[in-house]
Amino acid sequence: LIYCYRKPKTKRAKRFLEKREPKLNENTKNAMLIKGGNANLTVTEVLKDIYAVKKPFAVLYKRKNITRPFEDQASLEFFSKKSDCSLFLFGSHNKKRPNNLIIGRMFDYRVLDMIELGIEKFVSLKEIKNSKCPEGTKPMLIFAGDVFDVNEEYRRLRSLLIDFFRGPTVPNIRLAGLEYVLHFTAVDGKIYMRSYKVLLKKSGCKVPRIELEEMGPSLDLVMRRTHLASDDLYKLSLKQPKGLKPKKKKNISHDVFGTTYGRIHMQKQDLSKLQTRKVRGLKKRPAEKSAKGGGAAPKKSKSA
Repeated sequence: LIYCYRKPKTKRAKRFLEKREPKLNENTKNAMLIKGGNANLTVTEVLKDIYAVKKPFAVLYKRKNITRPFEDQASLEFFSKKSDCSLFLFGSHNKKRPNNLIIGRMFDYRVLDMIELGIEKFVSLKEIKNSKCPEGTKPMLIFAGDVFDVNEEYRRLRSLLIDFFRGPTVPNIRLAGLEYVLHFTAVDGKIYMRSYKVLLKKSGCKVPRIELEEMGPSLDLVMRRTHLASDDLYKLSLKQPKGLKPKKKKNISHDVFGTTYGRIHMQKQDLSKLQTRKVRGLKKRPAEKSAKGGGAAPKKSKSA
């Protein structure tokens, strides 16, 4: 294929292309939520609730799109390039795979990882009557279950969920801002997704007492098909540019506890010329000075 590069004719087009250019510190990953051609009410409500959790870093396509991601990924790659989204969630429903969700991510506008999940139970945001977190709240992610560390497919699913829900990178964290928890539990071949609102209660000391209140959405999922990238492509997607790698400093080392040690190189020092503290008790007496000088000098006779 031969790609033709055209120079932008307007300043608006130039800004648009500069925004799409690769950067050392990439923008927050956006997600597109796509409804399949035969999506039912349950899948539609799930996509709406995930969109409410993910906002403002998400795009919800309301029209139905007849596509099958595991067979043909061209339409997903087209939508990814059009909306500049590197994450996607596709919902569909049929007799063979009812209440189906496909979560995945892109690398260079090509599908990298894709995992199919089946919805067995769903509780929406509207069904749980309590206060909700404001839009754009960064969640805390908790993963429970040994299978997330043992099984390669579950390990890749955990990485995919972290990419999907992590939100923007923040330099500082305040205690009052920790108000939203997403909890994923993998046990007996099922994945339970629960979301909680963090309540800070009085405890009589500086550290408040923490209580969790279920907020929704709540999902019981089961893993179906997977499409995982090869190890070489996965390593290539994790490669960082040289500008982000910390520069090595000479003669500086760190131990396992994070303590920094520095080595200083100095020239050989003449200790005979070293200036020490003058102590009165160590001061030399006249007799010692004369002995060092080669004998006592003769006393002068007093003149008559």
